[in-house]
Amino acid sequence: MRKLDIDLDYITSTLFELLAIPSPVGLTDEIVHYVGGKLNELSIPFELTRRGAIRATLQGGVRNPSRAISAHLDTLGAVVKGLKDNGRLSLLPIGTWSSRFAEGSRVTLFTDNGSHRGTILPLMASGHAFNEGVDKQPISWQHIELRIDEFCSSQAELEQLGVNVGDYIAIDPQPELLSNGFISSRHLDDKAGVAALLAALKALVESDVLLPIDFHPLFTITEEVGSGASAILHGDISEMVGIDIAIPAPGQNSRERGVTIAMQDSSGPYDYHLTRKLIKLCQEHDIDHQRDVFPFYHSDSASALQAGNDIRTALIGFGADSSHGYERTHLNALQSVAELVTIYAQSRSVIDRDKSELGPLEGFPHQIDPQDMRGPDPQLPHPVDFLDAE
Repeated sequence: MRKLDIDLDYITSTLFELLAIPSPVGLTDEIVHYVGGKLNELSIPFELTRRGAIRATLQGGVRNPSRAISAHLDTLGAVVKGLKDNGRLSLLPIGTWSSRFAEGSRVTLFTDNGSHRGTILPLMASGHAFNEGVDKQPISWQHIELRIDEFCSSQAELEQLGVNVGDYIAIDPQPELLSNGFISSRHLDDKAGVAALLAALKALVESDVLLPIDFHPLFTITEEVGSGASAILHGDISEMVGIDIAIPAPGQNSRERGVTIAMQDSSGPYDYHLTRKLIKLCQEHDIDHQRDVFPFYHSDSASALQAGNDIRTALIGFGADSSHGYERTHLNALQSVAELVTIYAQSRSVIDRDKSELGPLEGFPHQIDPQDMRGPDPQLPHPVDFLDAE
């Protein structure tokens, strides 16, 4: 195994192209076509589900067991909830994000007939009319509205424009790349992860390294509403690593440098053996890394398990400050994620026994040495006396 060189120019150019394609949940067909084109450029075969999730394949020495690594193409957004008498639109969010970050956003409204530009504003938006009332408004989706850039001051005029309840609203990303490597933009979650994964695939293809087992890059389309990886796996996949944002906020251990290994999120702990394998790969190949836990977080790994897949799951992340807002990461974090993906793809499966969905106790792994299990209660027997340790 060896750490492969990552093309940082490819990461940035791919990321900015991804950001240029609106893809809130439910409006992802165009970005699916784009990523399919990138896979074709790399001569990586792939197939689509009915709705457009992508499962690609890099063949390894054996098919079973195989592994998957996922990133999601969908983003946050909004839909039209209602047409208002003042010619503006009430909104509902797509995904979970605060209206605090929606206020002031430039957006595109997609109707059945085309698109319109506009701005999301608080209900009292004019400082010269409402004075301190602007600052006293509650923060909620019920207290913002969309002003579209058309002469429109009534519900009837909205209807004449072809606006309907349920029309999609895509939030402008407003990206900026600085010479010091910082990237600020909306929708880095998870388009930066997609760019890092594609860069890792490029490195794997161009280096012509041999993979021990089949490797399936997955690109999901409904992660932000909780169902991303629920229908994209097949029975030979025994382990899956998700790529998504990590959270460098106060009280968290994530950073905008290196790769973050998630140990637990709101769905519970990630697989003990797979997470520690990823940590060991970072240590052995000098990849800057840190561990973290996320109390308010859900990923494709969780949706894969909730759909009934008996697989080992893990999550690796790039630190992205101000998550689900105007996010910021650093190229170093994206490079570190891509480097870990290339090493992981070259490694053996985490547990050899996992090639079978069901099997005997023989070959099942251990987690704790019986010597370390002894507690303070003298009434309990010592596990060394009755547990068989291999």
